[in-house]
Formats: sequence, C-alpha cells, structure tokens
Amino acid sequence: MSYRLFYWLTVLIPTIIIGGFEFVRHDFLLPYMSMETGNVYITLLTLLLSYLFATWMFRTIKQMNARIVEEQARRAVYEERERLARELHDGIAQSLFFLNVKLKQGHLDDARVAVSAIDNHVRQAIFNLRSLPEEGSFDQRLEKWLTQWSALSGVDVAADLRVKESFFTPAEEVQLFGIIQEAFANIRKHAQAKHSWIRLTTGEPRSWQLVIEDDGVGIAHTKPDTKKYGLSMMRERARQLNAAIDIQKRADGGTIIRLTAHPGGFSQ
Repeated sequence: MSYRLFYWLTVLIPTIIIGGFEFVRHDFLLPYMSMETGNVYITLLTLLLSYLFATWMFRTIKQMNARIVEEQARRAVYEERERLARELHDGIAQSLFFLNVKLKQGHLDDARVAVSAIDNHVRQAIFNLRSLPEEGSFDQRLEKWLTQWSALSGVDVAADLRVKESFFTPAEEVQLFGIIQEAFANIRKHAQAKHSWIRLTTGEPRSWQLVIEDDGVGIAHTKPDTKKYGLSMMRERARQLNAAIDIQKRADGGTIIRLTAHPGGFSQ
C-alpha cells in the first residue's frame, strides 16, 4: 500500500463518515433525534472510527517501515560484500600473482614478503567482516583497529582522526586502510618502536592528509625500491587515491610517512 493511498484515505474517510451521518440525520432522523443527541453521537462515532482508522493505518505504516529497514539491511550486506570483493581483488589477487612470479624466479625472500602481505590482507578482510558499516564511521572503525593493533604489538598508538562523515568513498576507505595497515605492519616488524602516531585530517573541498610516525630505528632508504613489495603497494595505493606520498626519516629517530591529497593534485 502506497503513501498516496494513505493520503487520500485520510482525506476522504472523515469527510464521508461525518458528511454521511449529517445527511442521514437531517433527512431521516431529525424527528427522532434532537440536535444535542445527534452532536453527541457524531462526536462518539468520529472518535471511534478515527481510533480504528489510525490504529490500522499506523500498524500498516509500521509494517511498511519494517520491510524498508529489512531491505536496507540486505542492501548494506550486498554493498559490504562488494567492497570486500574489491578489497580482496586489489590486495590478495595482486599478492598471489607477485608470489607466483617470485617463486618461479627463485626469489624466496620476496616470496616471503608476498606471503606476509597476503596474511595482512586476510586479516584486514576479517576485520572488515567483523566491523560492519552500521558499527560506526570510518574513523571510528579505524580507531578500533588501532586499539587492537596496539594491544597485539605492544606499541603505543596516539591517534588524531578528524574525518568528516562520508568524506571517503568505500573504495577509497579500502585503499586508505590498506596503506595504514601496511605502515603499521612495518612498524611492528622492522621499526623496533615503542611509540607511534597517526594523524588523519580532511579539509575542503576534497583535500586530506595522513601522517604516520614512529620512534624506531628508521627506514634504511626513502627512494622507491621495487624489491620492497610493501612500500611498492603503498605507493600504488597512494596513486589510486591521487595522493602524493613522502617517506622520510624523523629527526628524532624513526620514520614518518606523509600522504597529501588536493583536488586536481597528483601522486608520486
């Protein structure tokens, strides 16, 4: 039943009931019923019929809303599946291809890196399955992941996340989360750090910046290295986000990774 039908029923039913009763009363019942008695009857009749009609109408609307909520929940599941499919294709499929190439070439060290990347992508997919969109915004889900990462790695994380609601598309969230996960995986494996920092801020109209720092031993080099698969994937994800990425040693020790995106900007 459509809302248009509810509209016309709401308009016509009171008119038909009250107008019909008044017509019958004046033409047929006036010799048998006084004006005062008729007013009491029409008031009670209007109250009764209004109650019955409102009860039926709101029950029907509630059922319609329940069906709409169910459809929205089903759609959210489909959208989440599509998002995970893109994530698995972008991450695990590429990692498996890279692993196959390196195994054929006999490069076992690079193959180990690919296996580690696949493990990270699987963990990311599991996290996304456990964290449905209804559980919060992107920054809330990211903060939850950082808390779990800190508990598992023993490295303190100071997070400053100031992201406007729905600023990133689901595809951009996947790429951005992949960069963050790879950066913190490197901190856990190689940095020997005790503290880490992450700052993600968004601006107008589509500018944003991501900064990740740690107080570890620092990166050995800052130029692109095709042998460093994790860094290559980070640069590729940054390119897909149309963001410039800069990886440097911190003056106080450790590494700083900075991604900056501006409308009409370019990645490196």
